[in-house]
Amino acid sequence: MFEYTLLHWMTFLSVAVLLNLSPGPDIAYILGQTLRSGRRQGFAAMFGIWTGAALHVVMAAVGLSAILATSALAFSIVKWVGAAYLIWLGIKMLLSQGDQFVAAEKPGNKNLSAVYWQGMLVSALNPKVAIFFLAFLPQFIVEGAGPAEAQLLLHGSLIIAVAAVIEPPLVLAGAKLGAYLKRKPHVGLWMDRSLGALFVALGARLAASAR
Repeated sequence: MFEYTLLHWMTFLSVAVLLNLSPGPDIAYILGQTLRSGRRQGFAAMFGIWTGAALHVVMAAVGLSAILATSALAFSIVKWVGAAYLIWLGIKMLLSQGDQFVAAEKPGNKNLSAVYWQGMLVSALNPKVAIFFLAFLPQFIVEGAGPAEAQLLLHGSLIIAVAAVIEPPLVLAGAKLGAYLKRKPHVGLWMDRSLGALFVALGARLAASAR
């Protein structure tokens, strides 16, 4: 059960590291929340993103992601909902006056919960992630190493485990940078505008993407 070669693990972990370092809505959301509101919000966003990724792993393991890969209608629905959500988040930042970046020195539990659920939706509503897991994980299924579903869950969970090594230091570094920027009175508006434009661009890119 779960017997793999050293080459198998080296290949898989190398790709998993590159995957977690690649820029996209997930990293943008985590770093955006960290810079705007601090370490607690950054970790809440990170856990939300991980939850969304875990949903994609489970979907790939049980075959639900195949629906998105084969059904143009299903893919389009999820794509447009995800794109609309990213653009909505971006517009909220663009319309702010920078106060959200300067505020939230002591975030409440309600705010942390909202950041968590937003992070989960950012990840869960990205059909490209679902299709990536469906295309990527099966390549590491080894005959005789256990049920395919169990192998998919193992490798998918390890991708999230790699994220647990890479992303917390990014949050801590982002929190320090955010604390420094907060001492600059003109930074709040610039940060909200920049992050808002980034999310609108990511949403537009998702909307324009094809399977």
